[in-house]
Amino acid sequence: MISIPTHTLNDGTTLPALGLGTWPMDDAEAERAVAGALDLGYRLIDTAANYRNETGVGRGVAAGGVPRQEIVVTTKLPGRHHGYEETLTSFEESRARLGLEYVDLYLIHWPLPRVDRYVDSWKAMIKLREDGLVRSIGVSNFTPAHIERLEKETGVLPSVNQIELHPYLPQHDLRAFHADKGVRTESWSPLGRGTPLLEDPTVARIAEAHGVTPGQVVLRWHTQLGAVPIPKSASPGRQRANLDVFGFELDADEMRAVADRAPRRVGGDPEVHEEF
Repeated sequence: MISIPTHTLNDGTTLPALGLGTWPMDDAEAERAVAGALDLGYRLIDTAANYRNETGVGRGVAAGGVPRQEIVVTTKLPGRHHGYEETLTSFEESRARLGLEYVDLYLIHWPLPRVDRYVDSWKAMIKLREDGLVRSIGVSNFTPAHIERLEKETGVLPSVNQIELHPYLPQHDLRAFHADKGVRTESWSPLGRGTPLLEDPTVARIAEAHGVTPGQVVLRWHTQLGAVPIPKSASPGRQRANLDVFGFELDADEMRAVADRAPRRVGGDPEVHEEF
């Protein structure tokens, strides 16, 4: 079993340095993937209400044979449930589907600035943490302005901001902001879904030099940035390879070369994207 380093978050909890993403698995696939991943050594599992697989993820956690306190289960608040009371209700629905007494990390999935209710949701999440139903609270796809508003209006910073991050979108400024505020960066689509990243000759050359796969090079790039990638895979072989990135190191030139490419998003712009 592969051992994974951890990061200590600004609230004192710990977060594994790499996790398992579960979108777009259905319940049955998620149950198998999560149970298998836990057996390999994964301890961070990422889902969301909008993935419609929380039930399967919860079953996988129950079937995995790993003590509950060793697992960090993340889920996310959907846009249709922004608002104080709506957030409390939505959380209970997620918790019931997961079949868990508590959730380790609860995130606001998208800020939806036009709707302008993310601060109300954040206040509800603070209450959930105070009540012991959530260990850590964070956000996803938030900009510095969104995070600064949370801090200004509540005095509480997110422990995590999960953002689109890959070599086509290195997010230098946002990562620097996170570092200044003590917010941990998590990376969704860490392998640049839908891009030719894993067939890139530069990445292939670096992989060959280290005796690893292109995917392992890219995930190592994330971990050396201090970001926490959450690659999705239902394949045991790929899950194992994705986890096995802590036994080699990229030098400064290799780190630059991996991210030396034209900017490109694979997902929505947080300023305008709406997902309910």
